[in-house]
Amino acid sequence: MTFERTGGEEVWAGRMVSVRVDRFLHDDGEEVEREIVVHPGAVAVLAHDGERLFMVAQPREPVGERLLEVPAGKLDVEGEDPLETARRELAEEIGKGARTWRHLTSFYPSAGFSDEEMHVYEATDLYDESAESEENERIEIVTVPLAELDLVIAGCRDAKSLIAMLWYRAFGSPG
Repeated sequence: MTFERTGGEEVWAGRMVSVRVDRFLHDDGEEVEREIVVHPGAVAVLAHDGERLFMVAQPREPVGERLLEVPAGKLDVEGEDPLETARRELAEEIGKGARTWRHLTSFYPSAGFSDEEMHVYEATDLYDESAESEENERIEIVTVPLAELDLVIAGCRDAKSLIAMLWYRAFGSPG
C-alpha cells in the first residue's frame, strides 16, 4: 500500500520538537490526517573496552525515573552527520573517544507519531577525551562488566539502550 503527503502545517514548535498536522492520500483513495512530532533524530553509543560497558544514569523527568542508558544525544548541530554526533556525545557524556566505530543499526523509536530516526553505533578502542557537557545534564557515569550484560538488559527500561545491548548481544563485535 502506498501513500503520499498532500499537505499540512506546523501547529506547535518548541526547543526540541515541533508538531505538524499533515494529510496523506492512500492508494485506496482514503485521505487521513496525522499529528506528527518532528524531531531532528538522535544517536546512541554502545561503548565498551572489551570488559566493561560504559553507560550513564540520569533523571528522565517525563517518565519520573532515573534511567540507566547508553550515551546518546540529538542530531542538533547543523551539518553534523550521525557519526560525528556520536563522537561528540561520547566525549560530552562519558569523557571518552573511540578509535573504532561501527554502525549497528538505525530505527524509528515511535513511528506511530514521530519522524525521529535513531542511529546506533558501537565504539571500541576507547581513550580519554574531554568535552563540555550541557549545563543542565545530571549524568552519572556507570561502568558495567560485559559479563553482566544479561542482567543489565533484564533491568533496562530505555528503548534505545535495549536495542543497542540486544543488538550487541545477538551479533557481537566483528572479528
